[in-house]
This record gives sequence, structure tokens and C-alpha cells, in this order.
Amino acid sequence: MTESLKAKPPPVEQLRGRQIGRILIKTGKLRRAQVHEALDIQKEKRGPLGKILVELGYVSDEELNIALAAQSGMPIIELGKMDIAPEIVDAMSAQMANTYRVVPYDLDAERGVLWLALDNADNFVATDDLRTLLSMEIKAALCSPGDLQAALERYYPEGEQESIANLIDELSEDEDLAKFSDRGDSIDLAEIKEMLESNPVKKLLNLVLLQAIKDKASDIHFEPFEDEFKMRYRIDGVLYEMVPPPKYVALAISSRIKVMANLDIAERRLPQDGRIELSLRGMPIDLRVSVLPTMFGESVVLRVLDRSNVQLNLDKVGMRDEELNIFRQLMHKPNGIIVNTGPTGSGKTTTLYAALQELNTPEIKILTAEDPVEYDIDGLIQTQIRADVGLTFARALRAFLRQDPDVILVGEVRDIETAQISVQAALTGHLVFTTLHTNDAPSAVARLLDLGMEPFLITATLEAIVAQRLVRRICLNCKTEYRPTEEQLMELSLRPEDVGEQVFFYGKGCDYCNNTGYRGRLGIYELLVLDEPLRELIMRRASTAVLRREAVKRGMRTLRDAGLRAIFDGVTTLDEVVRETIVEE
Repeated sequence: MTESLKAKPPPVEQLRGRQIGRILIKTGKLRRAQVHEALDIQKEKRGPLGKILVELGYVSDEELNIALAAQSGMPIIELGKMDIAPEIVDAMSAQMANTYRVVPYDLDAERGVLWLALDNADNFVATDDLRTLLSMEIKAALCSPGDLQAALERYYPEGEQESIANLIDELSEDEDLAKFSDRGDSIDLAEIKEMLESNPVKKLLNLVLLQAIKDKASDIHFEPFEDEFKMRYRIDGVLYEMVPPPKYVALAISSRIKVMANLDIAERRLPQDGRIELSLRGMPIDLRVSVLPTMFGESVVLRVLDRSNVQLNLDKVGMRDEELNIFRQLMHKPNGIIVNTGPTGSGKTTTLYAALQELNTPEIKILTAEDPVEYDIDGLIQTQIRADVGLTFARALRAFLRQDPDVILVGEVRDIETAQISVQAALTGHLVFTTLHTNDAPSAVARLLDLGMEPFLITATLEAIVAQRLVRRICLNCKTEYRPTEEQLMELSLRPEDVGEQVFFYGKGCDYCNNTGYRGRLGIYELLVLDEPLRELIMRRASTAVLRREAVKRGMRTLRDAGLRAIFDGVTTLDEVVRETIVEE
């Protein structure tokens, strides 16, 4: 019996929760035989049935989209025939609407419900993120891509996107918020809730977050002072100040962040830590929240962990070929300790994650103890250190040794107990990666001795020390040749005759790099591999200066040398290397 493709489709309520093939048959878009053919292909190829049906040419993307909407019980609307009231349009910033490709078409302010039109029934990310960003219940409906694009151009034109400066002007004129000026700590919980639900506060914070993620900022700082409230981004390791909002919105912004991170808004005397999870254009982004009480209010710092932006690939961290080859040989040793050292924010975690990512195969069991866990990686067993409940690095490590691991990452060696168990792990046939905070590779040995480690244990287990820094890359868009002055060369202990005809570059500054002259960062590395002469010096407790001289004699390239090579390659500047490295003794 031939099935008609023109049968009247049933109501959406009858299709909710049904299988996608069944919905397409019910709505008259497919015959059963076509669905069975696609199911047979799915058994071989795997993957979503809808995608297979589109590839076979049996349904269009739009027809599949409508079926997916029906499956989730999502109504279908004709957005092009609607006139959206200004107060509904104002519920969302232009940047947010364009970033998530949504248009609000109805609002119940009393119940806190916002209805959104989207052109993709699978766009659950938008509804989840906007629920967090707007603190409202989100209801979604499907419209055609053409209608959505027309509505975005009509209500949220790209050229008229709100700037942070415009929103701050709006905040300054908001009488409801201005009444909290000079109130200090005398604001009760009900008033705080009123402030943090203010539309201008929500819009400003959301714009700051979206702008920071777009500009690839690593941290966002909200800092209260006696007479002002500062907002700053850290981009490529350098802090940049934004237009400051009025001081009286400091409490509203810190409270709004706390709500988003599920923290206690009533607690303003103790530090708090939390996390906000977002997904921007399909890319997962975690915001680690740290709230610190100060004399003039709460200082809030958000660490932006953009998993799409981090290069967990050893070939891309900045090591030169010869360093990379040595490091890979060390990584594949059956046991021993590899220490990565450098100040906070020098890229140590990224380098170690890249190494673990390369070692991450079904044959190798990898356990990590971290504080905090920065990136979730499939295949790694990752443990979050919780000192408040007694889960320290040392305690986690002891448990690790009973878990039959091959490779262990210890986030940081902070005390003698952690150092001793790391050594024990290395001696019993495990490869251990860890970090320390020292200025260069040879200083790491002195740091371990200071912790109370015996020299014979260091020499028996330590395989190598990697020191690293991050220097900013010259922006390729405005890269310009120049001749440095004698004074600039002297800062790196160079003379004009040392550089000869060497060409130097800097970035003039352009729109692409926000007029900084830099775009992105590059790792520079110092790799100290322990051999017998160096082990003998450690046994004799030789000074750091003696160790450094011997290591250089035996082929170690210092951070300063690595920086010079990056300058000569034309990827960074003299100023960056002077800023990030120290002169060798």
C-alpha cells in the first residue's frame, strides 16, 4: 500500500518524545521503507539518524529541524509576522542575541520567564547559557533561519551593538541603583537581590563576559577601591583597564556573579570559590570564580578556561625541535620525576597537559592530583584537591599508588610529605610529572633541598627540570622592521657588533591586536637534563650558580638564550624577553 506524503500532520503534542524517524513518517515527510534504509546504514556507520536521512536526500535540513523541534515539544512560530515590544528587545543585549543567534519574542517579568525564537532545535546550549546569564526561565520556539536573520537585523543590528561605555552611562543614570550609593554595608539581603536582578547590571556583566571571551582574556578582575570600582582584563599576560562603572554597582556585580556561580550572596566576610559553565558557539568555557573580601568590598576574579583556545599539543607550545625531541624521550621513560618550573601563569599546566594528552593511550593509566582541575580530559583520572576536607596532595598520592597507575601528575610539590611520596612513586616504577615555583631550572634543585629532600633521593629519581616563560607574539597584521638602539641591545647584554645585520621586528598596533602590537603568546623553555656530573654536584650540595654553569657547559640553553632565539626568529620583541627573563650570573 502506497503511503501518501501529503497526509495532514498530527498536532505537536502527539509527537513529543517520539523517535525522529517515527515523527517524519507521521508528518508525511518519509515512507517507512526510507526510515528502515537509514536505520540499516546507521548500524554500519553510526551517528544521528537525522543526519543520515539528510545525506540520503530524503529530508531537508529545515524539515529535520522541524521534526527535532516537535520531538522536544518546541512550538513553531512565524517570527516574521510578529512585532516585538521594546521592553522585550531590551531584555537582551545585541551582542548576546547575535552570539547565540536568538531573538526574544515574549516576556513575563513577574514570573521571570523569557520566550526565545531560535532557528536550530538542537541549540540547547543557548537556552542553558542564557538561563545562567539572565537568571530567567527560558522557553524556546523554532522559527525559520530567514525569519531569525531578519529579526536580528531589525532589532539587534551589528553596527549598533552596545558598548561597555554606553551601558555604564545607562547604569549611571539608573535612579533605582543610585539610591544604594554611600550605603556601605547597611544594605540588606532583599535590597541586594533587587540590585542583582537589575536589567542594566545583568546586561553590563554579560557584555563584559562575552567581550572578555571574544578577546581571549585569561582573567577578568572586578576591584573595589575607596573612591572607584575598577574592571580589568588580562590579555596575553598583561592587564588592561576598562571604563570604570559607578562605585555603587560593585555590590550588585559581585552578588550577580555569586548567583551565577551558586555561591552565598549573604556571606561577605569570607573568601568563596565557585565555577560558572558556559558554551559559546559550541565551545565549552569554564569561568573559575574567586571572591575575596577587602577593605572596600569584595574583589572578584574570574579565570577564563576556554578549552577551545588552549593548545593541548606539544608541537604548538613553543618548544624548538631539539628541545621537543629530548622532552619526548624523557616523557617515555618508564619511571622518574620530571619537574616543570616557573611563576604562576607561565604556561606550566598547559605544557604538562599537552604531554599527558600525548601519553593518553588505552595502554597507559594516568592519574592527576590538581588544585584546581583546570581542563577535563577524556581518558585521564583527575582528582580535585580539597584541603578543607583533608584531601591533600600527599593523601591523594598515597591513594594513587594503590590504583595501579603508569603516569602520575602532581599539581604542585608544596611540602616535604608530597615530595617524599612523589619520590616513592618514582622509585616504584612510575613516571611522575609535577610543578614548582622557581625562577629557573637549576633553582628547582635548591628548592627541593630546602623542602628537606635528601640529595641521594633527588639524584636517584629526578630525570629533568623544565623552566618556562610566556612571551607575547608580535601581531602578524602590523609587524614592522626596525633597528634597536644601543641601549635596548644593552638590556640583553648585546653589542651592535653581536647582532650584525640581524633584522628586528615590533608591532605598530592595529585593530586586530587592540593596538597593543601583540597577538597571542609563545613559550620559551630551559631544559636541564640530569647526567652523572650534574648528579655528583647535587650530591655535594653545590650552589645554584655552580649547577647553572655546569648545565650550560653541558648544553643547557637558558631562558634568556631561548628568548634571544625567538627575537632573532622575528616572533617576539626585545622588551618582552627583558620583561620575562633574568640576566644570568
